Amino acid sequence: MPRKARPAKLQAPKLPKGEAEQVRIRREVGHDFALKDDAFGRKRLAVGTLEASRVYEVSNDGYTSTGGIVRVRNVDPLLGITSLSRQQREAGLRYREDFRCSQQASVKPMRWSERVDGGRHGGGIADSVLDAGRAHAAATRALCHWEVAAVVQKVCCAGGSIKSLAEQTGEGRDVVTKLLKVGLDLLAVHYGMMLERRA
Repeated sequence: MPRKARPAKLQAPKLPKGEAEQVRIRREVGHDFALKDDAFGRKRLAVGTLEASRVYEVSNDGYTSTGGIVRVRNVDPLLGITSLSRQQREAGLRYREDFRCSQQASVKPMRWSERVDGGRHGGGIADSVLDAGRAHAAATRALCHWEVAAVVQKVCCAGGSIKSLAEQTGEGRDVVTKLLKVGLDLLAVHYGMMLERRA
């Protein structure tokens, strides 16, 4: 009696190498919130999400179990640089907020009950925008040196990364990071977040 041919099992298509590596790294470090199961029960990146667009890199030939260090790309430097102190991080975020309020407040929709001139006679710019601009200018003056100010403005206001700044200036990442930390310390002193260090 001839045997009945069994239907061939549906083979899952192979994952692209880059995606498979990203899935493996995320599972190793416990960052599985950007993963979802596909029709074959495999873990895949949740396409279209900001979290899935980040690239995880591991030193030491790509394995965390052998002491590799995980770096995540496309992360806000103020949040991604773990060596920043709490005061430095808060000073950078406040400086960014002053900048955004002074530059982008005019494009926000206004409430119908709010006067267009912001309550001023003969003026067209709201007081809150002017105050934010003054606060941002005063904080920028507190940065003192132009190299420090340039790094802080590019990281805090323009969202630049340490890597891209290092490539633009030709300096090492450690030099750019040091300039950022000096600038954030100066901002923290300016905002009264820490006592000024005396020589």
